[in-house]
Amino acid sequence: MLSKLLYQVGRVLIGAYARLMLKMDVRWQHGLPGGPVLFAANHPSTTDPIFIHLISSQPISVMINAKVFSIPVLGAYMHKMGQICVMPGKGEQVLEEARRTLQAGRSVMIFPEGLISPSAGFHAPRSGVARLALQAGVPVVPLGIYLAEKNCKRVPTTLEGQPDVITWYLRGPYAVTIGKPLWFSGDADDRPLVQRIAETVMQNIRALALESRQRALS
Repeated sequence: MLSKLLYQVGRVLIGAYARLMLKMDVRWQHGLPGGPVLFAANHPSTTDPIFIHLISSQPISVMINAKVFSIPVLGAYMHKMGQICVMPGKGEQVLEEARRTLQAGRSVMIFPEGLISPSAGFHAPRSGVARLALQAGVPVVPLGIYLAEKNCKRVPTTLEGQPDVITWYLRGPYAVTIGKPLWFSGDADDRPLVQRIAETVMQNIRALALESRQRALS
């Protein structure tokens, strides 16, 4: 009950901020199928896991790097909201938590690149998105995010004792295009299959991000 309340309060606050500071534009190409889905998006800023909650009124558990959970207060709040901590070297454990979340009926958001997207494009996808989709038996719904790179503020910081950079995006256009659900089947241990699926998902994300960019700049 507390988790649901915190989630809804957080979403209201995020929505209020977006109305004041962002030119947020969310477009759906297709309706969602029934049941939980695995959302998959590019990751141009550290703030994406925050703003992405505005795409749907239904709760979403976002897979977020463990370093962010180390931030005092924010980390505890994210745990309470049901976000998923992505710990280095714990890939199987993290995927299992995400799989259980999906099977419990709650949608999950994953960033297949595993890193903040480079300013000029995208990283290659990792295998997690494909393996999770196959293990959980849910559709992948790709998203393409566009934001104004000039408005990104990169702040050097230290997280878990290691130097890092946080890419804040606090104002300006933020366009999201949500594509059609993609269904996959097969063995999650079939590496060539997993690689093909991951690249298919990433191809869709790239195309949707381009559509978001064209819409934002028109």
